[in-house]
Amino acid sequence: MTDGTRPSHAAAGAQRAPDSGAHIALTEEHAAHNYHPLPVVLAHGEGAWVTDVEGRHYLDCLAGYSALNFGHGNPRLVARAKEQLERLTLASRAFYTDTLGPFAAALAQLTGHEVVLPMNTGAEAVETALKVVRKWGYRVKGVPEDAATIVVMEGNFHGRTTTIVSFSDDKEASDDYGPYTPGFRTVRYGDVDALRAAVDDTTVAVLLEPIQGEGGVVIPPDGYLRAVRAVCDEAGALMVADEIQSGLARTGRTFACDHEDVRPDVYVLGKALGGGILPVSAITADHRVLDVIRPGTHGSTFGGNPLAAAVGHEVVTMLGEGEFQERAARLGALLADGLHPLVGAGLDAVRVRGLWAGLDVAPGGPSGRQLCERLLERGVLAKDTHGSTIRLAPPLVVTEEEVALLVAAVADSLS
Repeated sequence: MTDGTRPSHAAAGAQRAPDSGAHIALTEEHAAHNYHPLPVVLAHGEGAWVTDVEGRHYLDCLAGYSALNFGHGNPRLVARAKEQLERLTLASRAFYTDTLGPFAAALAQLTGHEVVLPMNTGAEAVETALKVVRKWGYRVKGVPEDAATIVVMEGNFHGRTTTIVSFSDDKEASDDYGPYTPGFRTVRYGDVDALRAAVDDTTVAVLLEPIQGEGGVVIPPDGYLRAVRAVCDEAGALMVADEIQSGLARTGRTFACDHEDVRPDVYVLGKALGGGILPVSAITADHRVLDVIRPGTHGSTFGGNPLAAAVGHEVVTMLGEGEFQERAARLGALLADGLHPLVGAGLDAVRVRGLWAGLDVAPGGPSGRQLCERLLERGVLAKDTHGSTIRLAPPLVVTEEEVALLVAAVADSLS
């Protein structure tokens, strides 16, 4: 494991011509404008640091929206990927491979579930979960055909497919993509009474993020996840936890649900499951749920491919050792201690769970975008959301010194 210290390859970046402007212009001309990147062109990553084409170093405090929990170029993951690259990268699921079974068994054990259905991207995993719970509702619960409902949360973010944006309340994400997929009921996040009122005999599942990442690292009230579990049990509905961002050690536990000792019926996983190397996602559940999927009813050309399974298996093995959970908890406490004093000194609110933070800028201060631009000037990469909020999610390989550097950069950018 790299230790997260500043990389020593400055010369490699410095040898390249200073051509950020050319790269940005070429991208803006030929790549669709579905993102609004900060004006930095990255060329190299190591541990918690990235280097741009001019050789400048930046502390990466976005970490690919938690896809890089284990840092850039993690040696264990790179070695496993290289080994597999030389053996077998892709085989149709029409055949067995020697990597999928071990990966699925290890991931099932990590989640406490019996069965794994592998996919590629997080949105695919969410779509898979939606299909599974609906099919379960018809085949097992006995909901009348085409009557199944799924309860979702205000402020949710589960991806950008047509069905997923159908139950998003972010107008920017959903406008002009109708007609929308029916069958979803939206309730206020953290409101148990609203959830209970929305559940009825047609409800097959409650889908939620244990912590809302895109929403600004929104942490629900204490006891909320246990209450959701109880409501689902009472209603005979499935609890589906989207831990694509919050899972796999980000919050100081393997899963955010672990903070309340809750096990959902379905985990939705992605991002860090691919080790920052390639897209790997999955849902996990017990046989009583996933056995509704039979040959021919769902699939993916690349889902569970040998390379993905090999890398995913190494990720699960590393998580089983507990080091990353411990680091996220310990360093997250330092991050919280450093950020909370900034409330009233440029920030309105700070929310921290493990090495994951949401910062609300006080009225009259910079916008979230402007704060990220100021941080960029100070060698820190972060991402804004919803106007006045920024998110911090450094790789879990950061050091105490780098956490202090991050806090100092935030404080300096607010002044």
